[in-house]
Formats: sequence, C-alpha cells, structure tokens
Amino acid sequence: MTQNPKLATIKGLLAKAEDPAASPEEAEAYFARAAALMSKYGVEKAMLAETQQETDNLTHRAFDIKGKYVPDRSALLFSITHALGARNVYWTLTDYETGKRYRKVKVYAHESTLERIEMLFASLQLQALNGMAKARPSYGQSTTAYRKSWMAGFSSTVRRRLDQAEETAVQESAQQGVGAELVLVKRDAAVERFFKQAHPKLKTAPRRRLTGTGWNDGRAAGERAQLDGKQIGGARKALTV
Repeated sequence: MTQNPKLATIKGLLAKAEDPAASPEEAEAYFARAAALMSKYGVEKAMLAETQQETDNLTHRAFDIKGKYVPDRSALLFSITHALGARNVYWTLTDYETGKRYRKVKVYAHESTLERIEMLFASLQLQALNGMAKARPSYGQSTTAYRKSWMAGFSSTVRRRLDQAEETAVQESAQQGVGAELVLVKRDAAVERFFKQAHPKLKTAPRRRLTGTGWNDGRAAGERAQLDGKQIGGARKALTV
C-alpha cells in the first residue's frame, strides 16, 4: 500500500528529530513543522469524510506498553490521544512469560486519527527516552524520581503543543472558507458515543503524585520535540484518564 505523501513527509521530519546529531534548535523547528502538517492532514481527512469523498471509520487499536517507565510512557500516549480527539482505556496486566506488569491501552478514534497517533507515539517515545537518559538530576536527588517528573513535563508540553497545532489548523481552514470546526465537533461527539458504547462503566484513574525535580527539564525537552469490559489476562478493572 502506498503511503500518503503528506504522511511520508511528516515521517521524514520525525526521523530527523530522532537523530541524536540534531541540535535543540533543529529539533524544535522539525517539531513545529511536523505538528502543523499533522494537524492540517487531520482537518483534510475530516472534511473528505464529511463530504463522503473518503471513508474514515470509527475503530480502535491496542497498544501494549512494556519494559521501563510503563506509567510514564502511557501518560505520553494519553497526552497524544487527548490532543487529537481520541478516547482511551487501559488495563494493568501481567506478562506471563516475564512475570512483569504492563499496560494494554485501547484507543478509540477515526482511522485517520489512529494513523497519526501511532506515528507520533512511536517517534515521541524514542525522543523522550533518549532525552531522559541524557538528563541528569542535581546532586543527591533520586534519578528515578527525577526521570519520572522529567517525563511528566515532557508529556504535558507535547499535549499543549499538539493542542495549539490542532487549533491553528482549524483557524486556517476557516480563513480559507472551510467550515472545519463544526465537522470536528461532530466527529468528537461520534468518538465519545463510540467509546461509551464499548465501555459504559469505567473508573477514573487516580492522579499520580510525582516528587522529582525534572519537570522543567522535561518541559524544555518537550518544547524541542519533533511532532510533525471483561478482565483480560488477570487484569484489574479498566481505567480511563
């Protein structure tokens, strides 16, 4: 299947941001460009679906988050999904091969939105883990606590920047005489109904309490980042955020 040229361009920008040789200024420029293109692509796909020139069905996709910093990487995925108008639910499960806990996150959205979420999450995970590994806490501070708060700052900033890119794309479409805002509101309501039909009874996850001092460093890294049911396998009850 041939990839959409715009998505190929965005993917190329994300790859440049993942390059350790990229300077912070270069990474920030790549981020801004990719975020703008990603949001414009989302508006275009929404309008094409609204006018029935393309199909863009509601669906869901599961992400298994294993390894290190599972809650922190999950929070990054939540930041991306919320900014792009998706809904998510997660279970904490046990990997019976390793005995370790992991999260299964199920994301509900239109197909084109899930396409963007997958691309962003793959790239931003790598950028976050690379940046977090390079960051150093002050003398005497817990490295683990610092890294967790670093990741929280990174995820929060990514959410804000994606929100801004989405808003800008809608404003630009209005200036061009394309009424995207009402279409996006309608799509958002459709996603909400689709999600609630699948999960009518959910508990809200408790807020995490972080004590590390890495928030500001993680937030700065986020500014530089490139954007362009039944229990399962012994899971606890599903949670949403």
